[in-house]
Amino acid sequence: MTRLTDWLLGLHGLPVYGLVGLLVFAEDALFVGFVLPGETAAVLGGVAASRGHASLAVMLVVVVGAAIVGDTVGYEVGRLLGPRILRTKALEKRGDRIDSARDLLARRVGVAVFLGRFVAFFRAIMPALAGTAGMRYPKFLAFNAAGGLVWGSAVVLLGYLAGNSYATIEKTFGRATALIVLAVAIAGVVVWRLRRRRTSRRTDHSDQRP
Repeated sequence: MTRLTDWLLGLHGLPVYGLVGLLVFAEDALFVGFVLPGETAAVLGGVAASRGHASLAVMLVVVVGAAIVGDTVGYEVGRLLGPRILRTKALEKRGDRIDSARDLLARRVGVAVFLGRFVAFFRAIMPALAGTAGMRYPKFLAFNAAGGLVWGSAVVLLGYLAGNSYATIEKTFGRATALIVLAVAIAGVVVWRLRRRRTSRRTDHSDQRP
């Protein structure tokens, strides 16, 4: 891992964009996340930008785009292959975690797709599970794009701000991710309650009309 990290940080321009984008894409599309999380590649992409080896703006576009496209490919794999994809040796060993992901998807649907982006194992498997479950693609795409945008921007910017201290960020990123998810979840609950209150008021006004 150290050799790969040093090699990636030694690249400049197109090669670093290509490698970071490929690793982020492959995590969800090909389940490579079990070996090398795309999160690590995205953090290193931010570090490369901080060192002047790449443009921060371009790196953000590459990581967010690769995350969204990778999830879409993972969704199509699940939709086309169905339960067969879950019977591979790599996934059979993780049956309990897959059951947890399925349960979350069944209870939260779109929110599960969004939140799954922030947990390494769920990030790799959730798109395929959504496709297997027959989730409508427009709904999947909306939550997938939102998750990819928030996650991709956060990890690249953390790497960029960390600079040479990327190893520290890598170790503590789980904590940062939890805070991001908590903030998003709280915002979602507030918006939901406000909308519910408005709907309730409209219903009450309608009932009071002669």
